[in-house]
Amino acid sequence: MTGRRILAFILLLLALLIIVAIPVGLFTPVGSSVTSLFAEPTPTPRPVLTVRGTPPVIGSKIAYLMDSDTGNMLANINGQTRVPMASTTKVMTAILTIDRANLNQIVTVTQKDVDEAVKNNGSNAQLVVGDKIRLKDMLYALMLPSGDDAAMAIAETVAGSQEKFVDLMNSYAKQLKLQNTHYINADGLTYVGPDGKANPNHYTTGEDLVKLARYAMSNPLFAQIVELQRYILPASGEHHAYVWETTNNMLSSYAGLTGIKTGFTGEAGYCLVFSAYSSGHRLIGAILGAKDDVERVKDAKALLDWGFALPMLPPPAPKS
Repeated sequence: MTGRRILAFILLLLALLIIVAIPVGLFTPVGSSVTSLFAEPTPTPRPVLTVRGTPPVIGSKIAYLMDSDTGNMLANINGQTRVPMASTTKVMTAILTIDRANLNQIVTVTQKDVDEAVKNNGSNAQLVVGDKIRLKDMLYALMLPSGDDAAMAIAETVAGSQEKFVDLMNSYAKQLKLQNTHYINADGLTYVGPDGKANPNHYTTGEDLVKLARYAMSNPLFAQIVELQRYILPASGEHHAYVWETTNNMLSSYAGLTGIKTGFTGEAGYCLVFSAYSSGHRLIGAILGAKDDVERVKDAKALLDWGFALPMLPPPAPKS
C-alpha cells in the first residue's frame, strides 16, 4: 500500500504541475520564451528581383515592366495614364474567348468580318468569306497576323454581335480589376466620328495592360499561341489553306522572348506588350505610344536587359 500511495502522490503532483504550467505557457513572457525554444524558425524571405538605380531612358511615351513571378513592378513610366492601345486589345479578345467559349465551335466568315479590316485600314488574316474555321484555329488568325477580320468573326460567333462581345470584355476587365481599361470593339481599331475625332472610350494604361497580359500568359493555350512565329492551317472541305505569320518581330530577334502582341493606330502610335524568360525569371512589359516599330522594339529590349540584370535580394521586412 505504501508504494501505491507514493505513486498516487507523484501522479497528483505531476497533474498539479501541468495545470499550473498551461496558463504560464500561454499568458506569460516566461512561457513565451520557453515555447520559442521549440517553435519553427522564421523562414528566410526568398530573394526577388530588386530595383537598383533607374530604368533606362526610352523614347516611347509609356512603359511598364513587371516581374511576372512576383507581380512586383520594376519600371513605371507614365504607367497610369489612359491611352488607346490599338491591337493589344486582342489580348483581351483572345483570353476572354479561351476562358468563356467552346473552342470547337465553328466560325463562319462573313462579308462584315472582312469589311471591318478593309474599311478601317486595319490588319487582317486574309480570311475568305464563307470559310468555316474552328474557333480555336481562329485565335491564331487573331493573334499572329493581328486579324481584325478574325476579331470581328470571333466576337460575333461567341456573343452574337460585336456589341455584346464588347460588353463581355468590359465586364471581364472589371472582374480582373483593370480599373483604367475600357473597350468599344474587339480589335482596337480607331472609330472616327463625323466630327473627324476618334472615339475616346477605348483605352487602357501600361499597368492594366501588363496585369492583363500576366493573367493571359498563365493560360497554356494563350501562351502557346503568342510564342509562335507561324501557324499553318491546311485546306479542308470547309475552308481554304492559311499561313499566318506573326507581326511581332522581337520573337526572332530577342532570345527568350515568349510573346505577346503588337499594335498600331494613328492615335495609339506603335504599341507592344511583351514577355520574356531568362535565368529563371519571367518579365512582362508594355510599350505604348512609340513613334515607330524601331523605337518600340529598342525600348522593350532595353527594359528587358535592365530588368534581367537586377540583383536578387531578400524583400524588405513588412512595416509593422
